[in-house]
Amino acid sequence: MAIARTRRREGGANYWPGFVDAMATLLLVIIFLLSMFMLTQYFLSQEISGRDTILNRLNSQIAELTELLALERAGKKSVEETLAALQDSLAGTEAERDRLQGLFDNRAADAGQAGDRIAALTTQLDEEKRISVSALAKVELLNQQIAALRRQLAAIETALEASEVRDKESQVKIADLGRRLNVALAQKVQQLARYRSDFFGRLREILSQRADIQVVGDRFVFQSEVLFDSGSAEINPAGRGELQKLGVALLELEEEIPPDIAWVLRVDGHTDARPIQSARFPSNWELSAARAISVVRFLMDKGVSPTHLVAAGFGEHQPIDPGADAEAMRRNRRIELKLTER
Repeated sequence: MAIARTRRREGGANYWPGFVDAMATLLLVIIFLLSMFMLTQYFLSQEISGRDTILNRLNSQIAELTELLALERAGKKSVEETLAALQDSLAGTEAERDRLQGLFDNRAADAGQAGDRIAALTTQLDEEKRISVSALAKVELLNQQIAALRRQLAAIETALEASEVRDKESQVKIADLGRRLNVALAQKVQQLARYRSDFFGRLREILSQRADIQVVGDRFVFQSEVLFDSGSAEINPAGRGELQKLGVALLELEEEIPPDIAWVLRVDGHTDARPIQSARFPSNWELSAARAISVVRFLMDKGVSPTHLVAAGFGEHQPIDPGADAEAMRRNRRIELKLTER
């Protein structure tokens, strides 16, 4: 089979050498064209570069000419302004010259009157000298009076300094007395607090069997039903029995507390919020005050000193229960007892 392939090649035409020659020729032509193109580009770039250099030089010259023109215009404007200023100055100088000439003429006219004025001024000066001598005498007298006043002021300042010293001593004494008074008051308050504690302890023992008598803070609270009937300020029999125990405790307390301690038992009357209007009690104010007064009078009848009793009515304006039901109304109807300072 290989021998048959060789024979077929020898019998046909061979085109390869011609193809190679054509390709070589085409390659040389392309290389030639590229060389010409590169040479052309080189010469063109040189030409363009030269033209750019010339253009830059021309632009520089134009810029220099523009600056020279601006400087020329500025110089011309400055010269014009200087000329205008000189013209104004010249006009002002001429006006000043005319004014001075007029003044000179006026002065020449007034020269005749100057002598009369000088004579009058001389006479006036002599009169003022005479007045000055009199004024100097008055000034000397005033100086003497001022010296006397200064001596009086010095004496007053000395007296004020002595008064300030005495005032400071008095303030020290007052401060010491105030301190002593505060200490004494504190001692009295402590004693009163101790007696108040003892008094409330006794009341707790005496009134402990009643559930409707309570201790709220530093107060004993009696429900109104314990002492009064509804709408009344008269103490009922059961209430008299409870207040009898209170009166005994107060009488014992009066004997124990020293007379120099100012104390009182304050009786406060309170009602509920339901309005009341009767011939005796137009409002709850009157009812609460009347109940507090009834308690105070009862204690006075039992021997308690009036100086140790105070009655106050608050109406419905100091409730201890903000509710509106029957239980809240009952709690707000009360008599409060408080041992306090007078």
